[in-house]
Amino acid sequence: MQYADVTNRLAGLGSDKWVLSAAANARIRAGEAIINLTIGEPDVPTPDSLIQSAIAAMGAGRTGYSNGRGEPALLAALSDKYTTLTGRPIGIDRFLCLPGTQTSLYLVLQALCDPGCEVILGDPMYATYEGLIRASGAMPVPVSLDPAHAFRLQAAGIAAAITPATRAILLNTPHNPTGAILRPAELDAICALAAEHDLWVISDEVYGNLTHDGAVFTSALSNQAFEDRVIVTASISKSHAAPGFRSGWVCASADFCTRALPLSETMLFGSQPFIADMTAAAVASPPDLATAMAARMAQRASIIHAALDGVAGLHVHKPEAGMFALLDIRALSNDSQAFALALLDAEAVAVMPGASFGKAFEGWLRLALNASDDATREACTRIKRFAESYQP
Repeated sequence: MQYADVTNRLAGLGSDKWVLSAAANARIRAGEAIINLTIGEPDVPTPDSLIQSAIAAMGAGRTGYSNGRGEPALLAALSDKYTTLTGRPIGIDRFLCLPGTQTSLYLVLQALCDPGCEVILGDPMYATYEGLIRASGAMPVPVSLDPAHAFRLQAAGIAAAITPATRAILLNTPHNPTGAILRPAELDAICALAAEHDLWVISDEVYGNLTHDGAVFTSALSNQAFEDRVIVTASISKSHAAPGFRSGWVCASADFCTRALPLSETMLFGSQPFIADMTAAAVASPPDLATAMAARMAQRASIIHAALDGVAGLHVHKPEAGMFALLDIRALSNDSQAFALALLDAEAVAVMPGASFGKAFEGWLRLALNASDDATREACTRIKRFAESYQP
């Protein structure tokens, strides 16, 4: 039997990266008391007000087909959101509504890239990015993110990686897994470089509302001089504790949205109207839930730093935003998956190995900040005990 080449390009780039998470969940289902710090889910359930909004919409008959671009109320809410964010009018013709950031990025890359193209991105990177790029036929070109620059992607590193095949630069700010926030000057330098080489800038900004300790997020759309080549994706999964509803969007130029709309319609001819209504309510509401969640996660990052930084050669990197802290284990091991599996076996603590996020992150671990303060402290106690006696 014959298969499309895309199945070969994506071999090993799917659930294989989530071995630790799958192992932890299997043990939890079997009744083991695992402290699971693998997945970046919100630390609260979806607000009842949003659930009731979706229920009310279904009760009102909002269960039919939608149009391919998005429901009018959601498009209006997104227009208001980005007009406020950028300080200039962002019309409804500059959005496409899709089920989550993942699908949005898939659409964008399919719309921009041909086989043989290259997409530059930071390493470490979110675990699905390589697969998203390869699915389009393009090749990912990783640029190592330097801890000396707090893991913020630099224009100089991008410039050194540009070739005639480069089509786009993929940003993630705030960044997963590092929590780094690109500064306005850094964004401007990257966008200016893209303009010089006629490249697209794709910015995944799903963590934009989850900043810690007064850190300030700047969207890649902020500078009007570059807005025609910048494409932003985001969703309500993190900011509104609604990952299971799969509701996100693309914000780009009107021309991009018009060109990409037929492609979007081949993937999913219109999202569910009742979810669109719920999303419109979420987008239009103050970011109180995200602000409170970010404060709790910043506190847990501080707990981890106080408990583990300097212990047995470990180093903790505190994030500026997002749902994760980083643990540098290179003094003990350069095999993050073996270390994480041994930690799970010995201490019933599940963390993500850095190797799942790119070659530059080998020797690191990613710790989710969505467990309670007490569970986070207990996990630190167990990690400390494991590290102090670890023998590779």
